[in-house]
Amino acid sequence: MRKISVFNHVTVDGFFAGPNGEIDWFKVIKKDDEWEKYTHGQAKSGSALMFGHTTYEMMKSYWPTPDAIKNDPGMAKVVNNSPKIVFSKTLQSVEEGPNWKNITLLHEIEPEEILKLKEEEDMTILGSGTIVQQFANLNLIDEYALVVVPVILGAGKYLFKDVKNTNLKLVEAKAFKNGIVLLNYQPIK
Repeated sequence: MRKISVFNHVTVDGFFAGPNGEIDWFKVIKKDDEWEKYTHGQAKSGSALMFGHTTYEMMKSYWPTPDAIKNDPGMAKVVNNSPKIVFSKTLQSVEEGPNWKNITLLHEIEPEEILKLKEEEDMTILGSGTIVQQFANLNLIDEYALVVVPVILGAGKYLFKDVKNTNLKLVEAKAFKNGIVLLNYQPIK
């Protein structure tokens, strides 16, 4: 069986977004060859990408655009062509385009269905705090890759709000020159 991972940026004080969902604090991440090499390597791993409605709309509004394709062609190609699973109770349909393909819309998180999908390929949840929280409470996450960004917001949306107690084992900790610390954890089962 494959794995389900979370790959998410968090602040030092544990927020994945500001009080109104803003992620402008990502801008403190300095362009860095070491970090870009790592993220591009991870992106090429062939994982299906999973989003909630808000993160999906944000990704769709950027990655298929000429600016994204020009500024980061390698990452744009991977994101645009990777299989994408969108969880939304309100979206009725998702639209593919020439630069935005392979999208599946699911209205509910059904553990049995997720486990069937997991047999086919690795899956990575990007952003999507409520999806992370639901998957965590259903014990569906095999790995948490938390990108700790050197900023304190003081207020915002916690990544693990209302998640039940989960013991984790640190698998890897890596500090990058740009101040980011990557923490990889696996749940202790």
